[in-house]
Amino acid sequence: MIALVLSILSSSVIFVIFKLFDRFKVNTFQAIVFNYFTAFTLGIGLYGHEWQPEALDQTNWVYFVFIASLLFISLFIIMGLSSQRNGVASTSVAVKMSMAFSLLLMIIGYGEHVSLLKIIGIILAIVGVILVSLEKKSSAGLNSGWMLLVLFLGSGALDFSLNYTQKNMLGPLTPSLFSAFGLGIAGVFGAIILIVRMIKKEENLKLKNIVAGVILGIPNYFSIYLLLLSYKTTGLKDSSVLAITNVGVVLTSSLIGFLLFKESHTPRKVIGLIAALSAIVSLYFAN
Repeated sequence: MIALVLSILSSSVIFVIFKLFDRFKVNTFQAIVFNYFTAFTLGIGLYGHEWQPEALDQTNWVYFVFIASLLFISLFIIMGLSSQRNGVASTSVAVKMSMAFSLLLMIIGYGEHVSLLKIIGIILAIVGVILVSLEKKSSAGLNSGWMLLVLFLGSGALDFSLNYTQKNMLGPLTPSLFSAFGLGIAGVFGAIILIVRMIKKEENLKLKNIVAGVILGIPNYFSIYLLLLSYKTTGLKDSSVLAITNVGVVLTSSLIGFLLFKESHTPRKVIGLIAALSAIVSLYFAN
């Protein structure tokens, strides 16, 4: 359970860092690119000794590294565009609600038994996420609403692909190195985009954005690595791990927002937090 708790905390720290990006006028895209390289360096530095040459004899994991890295960077780009055109609130809900899609994939794909308590937990999780995340105003329009659907399906597919890879494709490769390779290749894709934008004079690289990316890369690496480790070590069903992680991040991030950033705690959000907490309890005991 330690890995699960630390994964939730790591993802919640990312929320705090993104909040601070806005306060300190950090270019988020530039920071994200350097975040990927930081995460890669951290993973190789800490876990490079886990590399086994036998991993080159079973190379199915390579395809999934590229799939994960493409999803990492492409979903981020769409997320940025959607935040501008559809609003941050609608975009946030689409990403968080992707949990429902990935849960469905896990339950169907792995043939998991679904008890009444688990169904209740999933419903509470979805209700909690909606109540906590949804804002009163949204600027979503028909012309850009497709982005929300892509984020919903893409984020769910990413969660499921990470889980499937951890269970079936890693072979001698450890989750720590898979995470590092995926984030590193995502950094390469991001760097190519950044260089093109700089050549077109659309980006101006600044030191503070690089520093911000380095800071972001640390919790970002561990949020993914610890999630993969949680699937392996908690003893919970994979769908329960994913649901508890997502709802736990929403719950923790909301509490941080209330306490550190003085965000409003409306009755709707309070009810959402209670539903989220109830969902975690239900999913844990439903296992």
